[in-house]
Amino acid sequence: MNLVNKLLISSEDKNDDSEIKLQKKILVLSSLLIATFGAFWGLIYFIYGEVRSAYIPWTYSILSLTSIAVYFTFHKYKLFRFLQLLLPLLLPLFLMISLGDFHYSSAVILWSFTCPLGAFLFLSRKKAILWFVAYIAVVVIGFIFEGTMKPSGTLTPLLIKLFYVMNIVGVSTVVFILLSYFLAQKNTITKLLEIEREKSEELLLNILPKQIADILKSGSRTIADEYQNVSILFADIVNFTPLSQKCKPKELVQMLNEVFSYFDELVEKYDVEKIKTIGDCYMVASGIPQSRNDHAFALVSLALDIQKHFRGNKYNRTKISFRIGINSGPVVAGVIGKKKFIYDLWGDAVNTASRMESNGEKDMIQITKSTYELIKNDFVCKSKGFIDVKGKGQLAVWHVLKPVQVKSQVILQ
Repeated sequence: MNLVNKLLISSEDKNDDSEIKLQKKILVLSSLLIATFGAFWGLIYFIYGEVRSAYIPWTYSILSLTSIAVYFTFHKYKLFRFLQLLLPLLLPLFLMISLGDFHYSSAVILWSFTCPLGAFLFLSRKKAILWFVAYIAVVVIGFIFEGTMKPSGTLTPLLIKLFYVMNIVGVSTVVFILLSYFLAQKNTITKLLEIEREKSEELLLNILPKQIADILKSGSRTIADEYQNVSILFADIVNFTPLSQKCKPKELVQMLNEVFSYFDELVEKYDVEKIKTIGDCYMVASGIPQSRNDHAFALVSLALDIQKHFRGNKYNRTKISFRIGINSGPVVAGVIGKKKFIYDLWGDAVNTASRMESNGEKDMIQITKSTYELIKNDFVCKSKGFIDVKGKGQLAVWHVLKPVQVKSQVILQ
């Protein structure tokens, strides 16, 4: 059995896809099985005096094994496949004619049916129909030439019945083994494909919200939606440029990975949407694509967790500080790109949130009036008066200091 397995594995080519590998294994396996039956059939005919007929199954076995050897030598799969369909189609016909008729040959022509069966496994449905037509033609030819050669009469009625049983059982066994092997291998491939599909699904959900991913996969429409009540957070590492100059490239990437991986945990904790990272800047939104009344509360809570975590932690003995800006308002959300697509936000609310971060102070969470009105009863905030914002003029801003009281309940959507 180990030898057969090694032979089946060696029939593959490294460039073959899973389906072709499966076909090659089945074809080699079926060729070995039928060649074995042919040698056994020939031996029985030879023992009982049908010497002329014995050479036909032996010839089949020799030709079949030779075609396998040629395939492993020259790797001409299409030629090998054609021969392994043609041989079992024609040789049973010649054997039947040599024995005399359908009855005396014990319907040995049934073996020709393995040809269209193999065509279904190894070729397209259209080509398999052509091979089935060829099988019907072979049966008709057998009927026409029946009796051309007179039976020798050396086979007893009991032996003829025994050959009937052997032919029926033999063909059924080959069919059953091939289909069983095919289904087992197919199930294995299906499971592997399902694992790969789940990996692809997981990767897609790491890029897009689930609702957006479902729409994108269905291709039902262009993804562009307007949301009236959304909060946007930008968090940026203070003095990142001089910090990056002190680090080796690998250390820099590792630092950002650790920092943003913690952010990802907070995104999952508060059930908000990570939009993207831009260098050392992290962008998060709440209230999309699923609307929620506490969108501002969720992002401010997330921002306070960032402050708390990095206030007591250092990276390579270096304290990391953030500027965090939050704004609330209407946005347009959609997917751009065809290959490396991204779910992004646009609108004045997004630009203002970015300005809150870039015009903010170290270790502070700076929010606009629109966000302040939504969270003022839940958090202690300090007014910072007005700041001059590029493109916006004078804007009133607040710094979030701490919660009014610790909320232990899970945030409700």
